[in-house]
Formats: sequence, C-alpha cells, structure tokens
Amino acid sequence: MALQRAKGDGHLLNLYETPPEATQALLRAERLPKVLWENSCGPGAIVRVLRAAGHEVLATDLQDYKSPDQDLAQFDFMLQDRLPFPGIEAIVMNPPFNRANDFVRKSLELCPRVYALLRIQYFESTGRTDILDQLERAHVFSNRLPLMHRHGWDGPRATSTQCFAWFVFNRFHLGPTSLYRIRWEPIE
Repeated sequence: MALQRAKGDGHLLNLYETPPEATQALLRAERLPKVLWENSCGPGAIVRVLRAAGHEVLATDLQDYKSPDQDLAQFDFMLQDRLPFPGIEAIVMNPPFNRANDFVRKSLELCPRVYALLRIQYFESTGRTDILDQLERAHVFSNRLPLMHRHGWDGPRATSTQCFAWFVFNRFHLGPTSLYRIRWEPIE
C-alpha cells in the first residue's frame, strides 16, 4: 500500500494536531499547574482545551498559523536559554515526533515539569536514558486516540494504530517510573 503524503508547510514541520480528547484525559489524570507553556502549539489544539479548563497558557510556535490561539509565532523554542515569561510552572506539549528528544531535553533544561504526548515506543531506547531517568510517571492510553492526521492531509480519515501516553517528566525525579492506564472519552 502506497503512503499518501500531505502537502504544505505542515508536512515539513511535522504538524499533527492533538485531538482535544487527549488533553481532556490529561486534565482528568493530572492536577496541572495554573500557568503553562505550550512550546509547539501549532494552531492551538492543546491550548484551547487548557484555556477552557481555566489555565493560563503561553502558546508559541516556530510557524505562524495565524490562529487566535497562538500568542507568539516565529518563536524558536530551541534557541531559548530561559523561560520567556516569569511564572511558567510547566510545559505541556505534543512535540514534533521527529524532534521529540530535542524538545523534551530542552523543555527540561528550561522548566522542571514537562508533560509530553508521545508514542509509547518512547520508552524503548538507550539513546534517551538521560531523559527517561527524569520520567516520573506515564499515563498510557488504554484505547487508541483518534488519529492525528498531518496538517493539510486531504486523504481518508482513519483510526490510529499507534499507542500514545502522556509522559510526565520532573527534572528532580529520583526513583522508578509509575505507569497508569487512562482512557479518552468522545466529545459530544
């Protein structure tokens, strides 16, 4: 079976918008701090859910999606050496899959708490042991998330074959990682 490729900037930037159900499941599983940063916000899928739940969220991205849910465009997260605003307590993100290690490492440099939506295979690697040593817990989805199609995808919609988890990193974590199972519920 041939793979169809999306066209446009979303293809180059590896943009797969997070289903709102995934962020709602995180909110049920974790007590998130009030002030958050979404450093790879895209058009704002995670941001919208967090703000609707009462969180203050700084939404930045390298690309300008001309979205009302994006605060700063052309903002290169990887060039930052400190948090962009005081008071940010955690980073919540669905990082570009092809740069997940870089994004998680950089996030932990800047902020002690990081919540990242990643494929479950993220556990499997000796090349990211330094990151996984800071993994406090993971919330593994027991049901497959609605498929995250690449931005600009105009092909058929399908269900996901990938298992995802919310990885909760803590720069100061010592000890084993706790695993939990969570479910997403359809939005009515």
